[in-house]
Amino acid sequence: MTTMLSMPTQIEIYEDMSALSAQMVEAARSQDWDRLVGLERSVSTLRGTLAEDDSASLSSTEVERKRSLIQRILDDDAEIRRHTEPWMEHVRQFLGGEKMRRNVERAYGAGG
Repeated sequence: MTTMLSMPTQIEIYEDMSALSAQMVEAARSQDWDRLVGLERSVSTLRGTLAEDDSASLSSTEVERKRSLIQRILDDDAEIRRHTEPWMEHVRQFLGGEKMRRNVERAYGAGG
């Protein structure tokens, strides 16, 4: 007998996204950028599976759980940004400096 796999509920998807976002915080804190990117891809995939807002079909307890999960994800996002923004600024400065160096080399010739 074949059983059909049930689709995860939106609450389950938000729970998975919240668990992944907590892992993303840890990756950002440890500056494990490759892991952070991989986890973000997983969150993005889950986000893509979310259907239309199902809040009308949720109980008040489920609506509160969904709200709590979304708030936790947003809090994690703020914490991730706190760790990634200084690194991103460093990259922007490096790339800006690299562009300036190439422009100077092009203008004045490289290697004298």
